[in-house]
Amino acid sequence: MARQTLIRGATVITMDRQGDLPVADVLVRGDTLLEIAPSLQVEDAEVVDAAGCIVIPGLVNAHMHTWQTALRGVAANWTLLEYFQKMHAGLATVFTPADLRIATRMGALNQLNCGTTTLADWCHNNPTPAHNDAAIEGLRASGIRAAFFHGTPKPDPKPGQVPFWEVPHPRAEVERLLKAHQGDPLLTIHAAVLGPHYSTLPVALHDFRMARELGIIASLHQGGGPARTPDGWERLEQEGLLGPQINIVHGHALSDAQLERFCALGMSFSAAAESEMSQGHGHPLTGRLRQFGRAPSLGVDLESVLSGDMLTQARVALGIQRSLDNVAYRAEHGSIPPTSTITTREALAWVTIEGARMLQQQDRIGSLAAGKQADLVVIRASDLNMQPVHDAVSSVVFQASLANIDSVMVAGQWKKRGGKLVGVDLAPGLEELRASGRKITAALGLAP
Repeated sequence: MARQTLIRGATVITMDRQGDLPVADVLVRGDTLLEIAPSLQVEDAEVVDAAGCIVIPGLVNAHMHTWQTALRGVAANWTLLEYFQKMHAGLATVFTPADLRIATRMGALNQLNCGTTTLADWCHNNPTPAHNDAAIEGLRASGIRAAFFHGTPKPDPKPGQVPFWEVPHPRAEVERLLKAHQGDPLLTIHAAVLGPHYSTLPVALHDFRMARELGIIASLHQGGGPARTPDGWERLEQEGLLGPQINIVHGHALSDAQLERFCALGMSFSAAAESEMSQGHGHPLTGRLRQFGRAPSLGVDLESVLSGDMLTQARVALGIQRSLDNVAYRAEHGSIPPTSTITTREALAWVTIEGARMLQQQDRIGSLAAGKQADLVVIRASDLNMQPVHDAVSSVVFQASLANIDSVMVAGQWKKRGGKLVGVDLAPGLEELRASGRKITAALGLAP
């Protein structure tokens, strides 16, 4: 019989039909959640005492450029325009495959440390197949569940060189990666395409058709300066290329009419609230999506700017949308609203089940239910900053931090226990990360 783990006596937030259980046990067999119920009687299981803890589904980071981990803080004071010039046309151009492997592994380990069990790695600094292989090697070495979104670099074109916005996505390389990693239980391959905002129409048509024919998700940035193809979305819709396989990141500059149609077509949306507000994108789409009955997934976006903690992203996204709603109400009614527009449970859904839905894996991850993958986080609710717990969901969203993430499980395997990553000697990896960061910044004259 496959190994069994019994997590006993925790408050369990399932984010599923079973709801919240004040005191319950979670039984894991192999890589699967077998049962969640009070007082389970199980033989031959590793028993984990989780009294005083809250168990939640593993967090899903729906959008992060993990290749920038060695550049933490470098872009913290940049606007989006500075980021395009200094990162994509500058720092990105000196990355070797080894730099990608180091950054991606260490960034993914930090995600596990912070309670993220699934990472959508949007890799768009990969000029060669060796860069792709190195990034994926970093993901696999970390042990995280990952969706690798194969992107393309964005350097300034040299004289006589075709600019990146006129270059179709390299289908052959995506096919190579799909074949090489077919059947990997913790890794899926998708495409991080330019989209109509950052490419010519022929490129957008090619890329969207490619994604549909390969059966993968096409994720794209939308917003940030004028569109290269102003009528691109209309043309793509006319060609029947929009649907659940299309993921829009940020989404600024979309009209309400477009947004309503895209929601009806089943397209998904990923916000990066803290990054968007910091770099000049505009307000996150959260409230605009809610009016059409939809919700965003959330991503860290850039560790070169901000923290990799997904609970922080949930708090920031919740706070800014409540603020926008409150200001709108006061402008209309001249008074403070009688109640909040968005609950903490919605915010927790943005970083769990909505992330799973964006990746089209909601049948496997994003909530805790029998038959799903055993991806979960154990939070110490007995800590000083968490007590007393009156509402477990609100305590997780507003009180919990990295300091409270006790244990993290991916596919039934402990990746963190007792506040420490399992089986990881961080010292060599951190030295590699520091050396990589020094080398990259020095090459562009940004060394401290």
